[in-house]
Amino acid sequence: MVEHRPWALPEGPWVMTQWWRDLLFAHWPIELGAIRGLVPSCLDVDSFDGNAWVAVVPFRMTGVRPRFTPALPGLSSFAELNVRTYVKPRGGGKPGVYFWSLEADNPVAVAVARGLFHLPYMNAEMRCEERQGWIEYQSRRWHKGEPSAEFRGRYRGRGQASKSELVKWLTERYCLYTTDKRGGLYRGEIHHQPWPLMDAECEIEVNTMARAAGIELPKSPPLLHFARAIEVLIWPLGAGGRHGDADGTGGALKG
Repeated sequence: MVEHRPWALPEGPWVMTQWWRDLLFAHWPIELGAIRGLVPSCLDVDSFDGNAWVAVVPFRMTGVRPRFTPALPGLSSFAELNVRTYVKPRGGGKPGVYFWSLEADNPVAVAVARGLFHLPYMNAEMRCEERQGWIEYQSRRWHKGEPSAEFRGRYRGRGQASKSELVKWLTERYCLYTTDKRGGLYRGEIHHQPWPLMDAECEIEVNTMARAAGIELPKSPPLLHFARAIEVLIWPLGAGGRHGDADGTGGALKG
């Protein structure tokens, strides 16, 4: 099923698959100016009705494997927690996701993602367990040279969500943007079925994830959604992000 996608599937074969499970989207609206300086200058902060949005996203991954390769015990399943916002390449291009941090409790995955995909993965001590219908989640960053950050709370789904235009705008994103140490822009494309979202409730004890990136979240409650599981296909990272697809509908970039 591809009709839900805002643009065609990338050219060429996908190279990796993974399952995202027990995922919480916790979104806060924030003024554009509050995060403009925290996003690379080659990207514009995307907005909805004048607001930017920041998300803290805890979940766990399973079945992580390259194409035609079986999942390896000890390497294919781990907890992950992201801090993200929404962007577009300056001058036009596909709207996507920008990550300030991606925590994981798998040092091998952290090293590979930082080296090959230019993503700010960071080591963390993490726990994700389901108890009496709640997902209990803890993460404490220990990555050398990075500011400390912690998330501790629990969450659960509570009925199918109605997908408003805002919810679709926040969640149905099919690419990410990142930069290398020299400021070069890269885009990574993904594919999955429409998010099987539920409304969610969440009890957060500690959340310093956004603050570690220089962001002060509003005091207002976040917009919450939960997804039990979704399979994701990943294409190779491509260099650029602006050329040949200014209308947001072009094919895959050549890295």
